[in-house]
Amino acid sequence: MLKILVTLLLAVLALIVIGAGIVYSGVINVGADAPHTNAIHALLETARHRSIAVRAKDIEVPDLNDTKLIRSGAGNYDAMCAGCHLAPGVVSTELSENLNPPPPALTDANRKHEPAEDFWTIKHGIRSTAMPAWGKSMADSYIWGMVALLEQLPALTPMEYQALVAASDGHQHGGGESHVSSDQPTGADPQQSKGAPSTDVHHHADGTDHHH
Repeated sequence: MLKILVTLLLAVLALIVIGAGIVYSGVINVGADAPHTNAIHALLETARHRSIAVRAKDIEVPDLNDTKLIRSGAGNYDAMCAGCHLAPGVVSTELSENLNPPPPALTDANRKHEPAEDFWTIKHGIRSTAMPAWGKSMADSYIWGMVALLEQLPALTPMEYQALVAASDGHQHGGGESHVSSDQPTGADPQQSKGAPSTDVHHHADGTDHHH
């Protein structure tokens, strides 16, 4: 029995040494333009899904059909989320195309809707991704507003979305946030599709200008 335990211990130590050697060698590419292998991607997706599901299972969901809650969520979503997660009529942004892992398009009608899990994700964020923990600066009531908006988002037309944003109190959750007074969302232009011309120009480090 002792021999078996010693063998197992040596095997574990060998794996640790090999793993440390691989990490220290720098062979692992952490560049955001290098996608994970299918196996690593599947492992991370499963870990993310189960982690959120377990922690969200006891969250009580309020009435998400409350129009005031939806309007509140529209202003915050447009200011804080649309640049990554898109808005009705927007098919891509620089952030949505260049982040790894890519942020899910929350306008997708086929997206799985789990309000409690959406709430947990918005509040706590997801480690080692671009998803912040908005609960550090935002009260639960405002987070529920964004969840309520998410429930409506896939069915909204660009004009309906713009109207909700314009009718909202803008970016507000208790601090000195901006007020959205324009009928155009601040996160992205809903009328702009991928490749469409725009007057906005981003100046890049290589001296080139990116129009969008």
